[in-house]
Amino acid sequence: MLLSRWSIVPVVFSAALLGGCSAEAPAPAPAETTAARGGAAEMPVMGPERRILAFGDSLFAGYNVASEDSYPAKLEAALRGRGVNARVVNAGVSGDTTAAGLQRLTFTLDAQEEKPDLFILELGGNDLLRGIQPGQTRQNIETMLAELQRREIPVLLMGMRAPPNFGEFQADFDALYPELARQYGTELVPFFLDSIYTKPELIQDDRVHPTAEGIETLVGATVGAVKLALPEEPAG
Repeated sequence: MLLSRWSIVPVVFSAALLGGCSAEAPAPAPAETTAARGGAAEMPVMGPERRILAFGDSLFAGYNVASEDSYPAKLEAALRGRGVNARVVNAGVSGDTTAAGLQRLTFTLDAQEEKPDLFILELGGNDLLRGIQPGQTRQNIETMLAELQRREIPVLLMGMRAPPNFGEFQADFDALYPELARQYGTELVPFFLDSIYTKPELIQDDRVHPTAEGIETLVGATVGAVKLALPEEPAG
């Protein structure tokens, strides 16, 4: 399994490699995180439905948790708490590399009833865990971004980072997300796991997957970026 390669990495760096694995574990949502996501008083949901396609690996699919506890489900609730009439479709597949994501991208897009208002792309962690060269990861993500650009679908790219002891590999991997975001004009979360990777209490015992509380923290840290990445509602 992917985890075996990193079982000796300290939790602070193991958590940083979550990108390719998953995101969940049964636990109640803390009140302070819920407040951070939606505010003390939730806003009324208004406006047309905004469709968001969350496309990624098990960080989106939800590992070892109920579907309603996945990042996309919690993100939808957080956006609605901020008054956005959001519907977030969970298109996460556990274990997906960027190559696997590329293979299913066209099918997934074609299967949507309507074109998404926003596409969240969260892939690359499994490439890192498998030691796939950053150049190949870059090429796969770039091909996906080019297809999304061709279809005129706005993108929010969730960045990942390699451990600091990876030398040139680390530099190449870390650079590909901001560079591709600039190249294709996408919005970017520089490091998706930034809010939890130094907090072992938010990581499951496997030292890889966020707990339910960790997912809540991820949502609280990124919902603002998602809301800003949504295009303006059409006039009228």
